[in-house]
Amino acid sequence: MEQMLIRVLIADDEPIVREGLRCLVEWDALGFSICGEAANGEDTLEKIEYLQPDLVLLDIRMPKLSGTQLIEKARNAGYAGDFIILSGYSEFKYAQTAIRFGVSFYLTKPIDEDELTKALLTIREKIHRQVHMKNSYRQYFTKAKPPVLTDLLTGRELNPAINYAEMGLLHPVYQVVICEWYSPWFHSYSFADLLRVSNRDYSFFEQITLDSYDVVLLKGAYALDKFRSCLRHYENTGPQKGSPLDGLFLAYGPAVHHPEQIGDSYSAAKELMERRFFCSENQHVLSYETLPEKTAALLPLDMEASNDYSERLLSYIQAYNRREVFSALEELSRMLYTCQNEVSQIKYFLSGIFLQVKQSVTALYSRMEIPFASNAAIIELIENKRYLYEIMRYFSEQFEMVIRAIGNNSSDSVFDDILYYISQNYSQSLKLETIAPLFGYNSSYLGKLFNQKMGQNFNSYLDHVRLTEAVRLLDETTMKVYEIAEQVGYKNVDYFHQKFRKQYEMSPAEYRRRGR
Repeated sequence: MEQMLIRVLIADDEPIVREGLRCLVEWDALGFSICGEAANGEDTLEKIEYLQPDLVLLDIRMPKLSGTQLIEKARNAGYAGDFIILSGYSEFKYAQTAIRFGVSFYLTKPIDEDELTKALLTIREKIHRQVHMKNSYRQYFTKAKPPVLTDLLTGRELNPAINYAEMGLLHPVYQVVICEWYSPWFHSYSFADLLRVSNRDYSFFEQITLDSYDVVLLKGAYALDKFRSCLRHYENTGPQKGSPLDGLFLAYGPAVHHPEQIGDSYSAAKELMERRFFCSENQHVLSYETLPEKTAALLPLDMEASNDYSERLLSYIQAYNRREVFSALEELSRMLYTCQNEVSQIKYFLSGIFLQVKQSVTALYSRMEIPFASNAAIIELIENKRYLYEIMRYFSEQFEMVIRAIGNNSSDSVFDDILYYISQNYSQSLKLETIAPLFGYNSSYLGKLFNQKMGQNFNSYLDHVRLTEAVRLLDETTMKVYEIAEQVGYKNVDYFHQKFRKQYEMSPAEYRRRGR
């Protein structure tokens, strides 16, 4: 295996000395490479910081900063490379000071070629020995660390025979993040790949596959701060389409402060991944704070409950009451979110409700051609949906199709139902593209309908509804402004301020003060 070249910085205030050192020995043949030169102490210190040479040939008498001062500052800044001191002075006091700061050799000028060569070969052997030892440790840790991480993540007790500090696993704080692809058929980057760009020697995170999940263990305050910054980006603007972050889905547990608590953070993140079914549309992050209370129980998703919902939905469909259809579906979604039932049980329960509605509609309107899919196709479709909101959207589209088929196709009635839907869901991420199919329209047509009937576009109307509710909350509650912004549907409080000021020519805080 080819040996690495050892990088050398030459520092002397005399150009002729620097030139002589470059030519005195065959650097490449000895396994060295000159990476830079410096003519004074300050310049030398700067180049040590950004070049990080393995070895510095340093004149003891330098302008602006003496050699001994420079070495002390470099050591205090964390530089661990080697020094060879060059000096025209043979006083022992300089050698004493140099040795105190870990200088490898002290050579007097004029420099003897054999003496310099001998010093370089000694340093080369030392560096190669350190590199070999470091590689051996890395290979050992590469093999030993995965089972240790598995034990920590699964909540096993610490093993007194393991040196966790030596493995880089002792930190003041930890947090577990589980990563998946946002779409199962699309793979580009992993979250660990993105972190690894700035993770030198795995200093602030570990990555492992556990329970078929891609698990990242964040270590230390810096790692957690960086992750929180990533979350703020998701919350405020969402991932840019086509960016690496747009392809990722993250679930994270709480921050913990002891290695034995890492298992608690992992358990919470894992539970979230198992509840990904309940995510809203385009949601890329699940927090441990959104887990239902542990008091939530298994619900009796039995025939009685299925009959209740199917009968209610059928009656609303027959009455052309879209508002109550939506209300019933939202109530059903909320009820399912808080339960502890398996996703497979929930899908089976929803399939039963839909098939009962289909059977009743088909029997009641047997003379009409209502284009339902076959029972097998419906069950398969529901089984293959990854999210609850997708199933509820399918229900809404199908029930709207039935209402139109059995007779109520009035555009005014449908538009009133759209306005009602907005009034009940303004706090969510509403878009024309997602609302229009629920009512049998395409988004372009619904956009024109808004302009015709409301005298403003959809987004302006939605802002009006949200800001009207914000004003009510400012008048009637003591909620903080950022809490109001979030409650009325603005994830970014700065954007809320901008919209509020444009509408009312004052900030939310100014509005509240004026009313008191």
